[in-house]
Amino acid sequence: MTSDQVAVITVSDRCARGEAEDRSGPTAARILRQAGFTDLVTHLVPDGVEPVRDVLRTALDAGARLVLTTGGTGITPRDLTPEGTREVLDYEVPGVADAVRQRGTAAGIPTAALSRGLVGVARGADGTRALVVNLPGSSGGVKDGLDVVLGLWPHVRSQLDGGDHPAPAPA
Repeated sequence: MTSDQVAVITVSDRCARGEAEDRSGPTAARILRQAGFTDLVTHLVPDGVEPVRDVLRTALDAGARLVLTTGGTGITPRDLTPEGTREVLDYEVPGVADAVRQRGTAAGIPTAALSRGLVGVARGADGTRALVVNLPGSSGGVKDGLDVVLGLWPHVRSQLDGGDHPAPAPA
């Protein structure tokens, strides 16, 4: 179990208007709970730079150490999650974003390559650093992305707090 706060943010015009059911956010929450995260906050916002930026800032300032967005990472005119995310990041971690896309394409979803999702580090109001990850809006994309992120989380968590790289295993 981890006491780290995690925020799951669904970005969708249709879900925010009540015209569609959010499936990706609950999928992320279920996977995170199964992984032992106990402090979980969820948000649902419409697409757009400002709503994404503002809810990310809210989550970070509330102490989230891992912030996941779902949706808004494609190439339609309203897919602006990366633009809103970029406004709060201190720096990007492109290798993780690449790994998320590669996991999707390796799973047989060629459109995963169209994701413009970002991954990076941002600070909350108290200076605490957090990992921010843009995941696709599909439940399958969320699962694939969380496979990558959760596999890295123990090391990322240590690094966010200034931990050193683990010593190599003896030969």
